[in-house]
Amino acid sequence: MTASPPQPYCHQPVLTQQVLAGFAAMPQPEHLLDCTIGGAGHSSLLLAAHPHSRLTGLDRDPDACRAAAMALAPFAGRWRIHNGNFASHQPPPQQRFSGILADLGVSSPQLQQAERGFSLRQAGPVDMRMNQGAGETAGQLLQRLSEAELAALIRTYGEDRRARSIARRLVARRPFANTTDLAAAVAGAYLPRQRHGRIHPATRTFQALRMVVNRELEALSTLLQRGPDWLLPGGVFGVISFHSLEDRLVKHAFLKDSRLERLTRKPLTAEPEEAAGNPRSRSAKLRLARRF
Repeated sequence: MTASPPQPYCHQPVLTQQVLAGFAAMPQPEHLLDCTIGGAGHSSLLLAAHPHSRLTGLDRDPDACRAAAMALAPFAGRWRIHNGNFASHQPPPQQRFSGILADLGVSSPQLQQAERGFSLRQAGPVDMRMNQGAGETAGQLLQRLSEAELAALIRTYGEDRRARSIARRLVARRPFANTTDLAAAVAGAYLPRQRHGRIHPATRTFQALRMVVNRELEALSTLLQRGPDWLLPGGVFGVISFHSLEDRLVKHAFLKDSRLERLTRKPLTAEPEEAAGNPRSRSAKLRLARRF
């Protein structure tokens, strides 16, 4: 597969001021782990705010890793990047971090590049894999599942009350030539007056398929279990989530984990100015905890 160029990878990070404040008082030595480095928006700000810090970045998207390396060029010698899923990351036995950050959102370039298969409005392959070199595509998943299994997937991961109607239409119309055909099939399960709101009616179904294809909740659960052991005493653990399933996992993990002290009883959200300028930030929630 020919790699797409990193130059177009332009992504605006969310909740930057909240992240900087949350990681302001990290223990020494300052070594950060960015589990979802993306375009290195958060990482660049953290390295600038902590001039003696180092950073390890992870991302399963090879394009993101290349873009992050370009963005972090001004901080030469202070970072390293690994292409891989944070759920399978294994730090060296003696490695401990003073801060761990995971931004669980899909980046703007992934949504905007039709060939990635995430877009509702641009025709592309029904793919949705973060790493297009590995794993089952969303199209293959749609072909494999029964109507009942597909309805359960949409209900659980998309939290859509019309899951049964959507699944019935998808099974009747599969296979799908591209993502816009898939989106149109989902929209057909809604009444005509419900198809033209601010949010596309297929948004929840696309979210559900993407989460299952990339095993996102399993990966998050693994990180929440392992992450505290990677932290120095006093180290900060921050997670930015974008929907209720993720946020509930983070909330309960931070509450019940005896290794952690919650720093945020309620999640931090975007200020009105940020929400107006960056619509993606409206659903972002940041929770923070500290290692005992």
